[in-house]
Amino acid sequence: MADRVTVIGWDGSPLTAAARSALSAATLVAGAAHHLALPEVPPGAERIRLGSVDLAARRIAGHRGTAVVLADGDPGFFGVVRTLRAPEHGLEVEVVPAVSSVAAAFARAGMPWDDARVVVAHQRTLRRAVNVCRAHPKVCVLTSPGAGPAELALLLDGVHRTFVICEELGTDREQVTVLTSDKAADHVWRDPNVVLVIGGGAPAGGGWLMGHDTPAERDWVLPSDEYGEDTGPGESPTLRAAQLARLGPRVGDLVWDIGSGSGALAVEAARFGAAVIAVDADPAACARVEAAARRFGVQLQAVPGRAPHVLERLPEPDVVRIGAGGAAVVTAVADRRPERIVAHATTRDGAEAIGTALADGGYTVECALLQSVELDPGDWSERERSVVFLLSGRRVDAPSLRRGDSHP
Repeated sequence: MADRVTVIGWDGSPLTAAARSALSAATLVAGAAHHLALPEVPPGAERIRLGSVDLAARRIAGHRGTAVVLADGDPGFFGVVRTLRAPEHGLEVEVVPAVSSVAAAFARAGMPWDDARVVVAHQRTLRRAVNVCRAHPKVCVLTSPGAGPAELALLLDGVHRTFVICEELGTDREQVTVLTSDKAADHVWRDPNVVLVIGGGAPAGGGWLMGHDTPAERDWVLPSDEYGEDTGPGESPTLRAAQLARLGPRVGDLVWDIGSGSGALAVEAARFGAAVIAVDADPAACARVEAAARRFGVQLQAVPGRAPHVLERLPEPDVVRIGAGGAAVVTAVADRRPERIVAHATTRDGAEAIGTALADGGYTVECALLQSVELDPGDWSERERSVVFLLSGRRVDAPSLRRGDSHP
């Protein structure tokens, strides 16, 4: 087994004394081609071209001698250290860090990044990374082949952002390009690259918590009067809370809110960090949704059009709330296979039709009759009463969320 494994971060600047010392004693060196070409790599050391970090870790574990792993940026930040420290490899790891590619990219842009989201985009995590870019005004995307600037731009169709694309940071081929997201798909970009996705509103950096701050209001759902006088009978706070509890919107998700009305549920789903597309047949309702989003400091996309036809051109959802359209819209949504669908009805016949559509679409169905009575605490008189059937469906074959691989 290797006597010692030292992981050296490299950001293009000269290696530190600690890094040079570790390299000079190495009998095995693993890294990318440009790492293995560094003059400090001992000529007699065994060299491993770093592709699969897990495979390299197994070879290092079986090596008799001193091993060094070279990686770009800070290897402890979405890097190789996590894999090397996995219990099955039994490796003792020392780390010599460097400036992370995230810090370097924001430095090139002259921007702070304590209020940024950082995501890793592989081909299997690309859609979730794009959803984070939809939902947040400042995102750094650590890309990979097949999940780079062009692919991000194509999936962000209809959402305007500014891209700061940093290619080959720290090398003599480094290049920084600033352009709008609709132009990024027209170029061929060199790997490795980092993309800063900026726009859609001012980030709310509070100076105490990295990334997305928590909403200023504690409530999961806000009183109806916060959204003006346009909330309908299907938008009561009790119903919205129950729908959100069953949807479980989270960062990386895309939520469809069909028949968004005042935008109350769309805004509240966005406050959980999810990307949201609010759909309504009434253009005035879409304008109200956008105004509510600005008022509460969240980002979402409002799409005017009548379901189910308007849904054909929307990106794939993770969870869907159906506020209007009944069983016909439920059937169309089920064909798109989101993990969860919630809907409501005011009559038993309507509830049975929605439940049948969910079951026929391959969803397990739950139904509850919700009754809420708003009381005046002064004299305990009844102010308002709401009775509604709440239906929710979970896709039978819905997978659990798996973590994406780390970014080397």
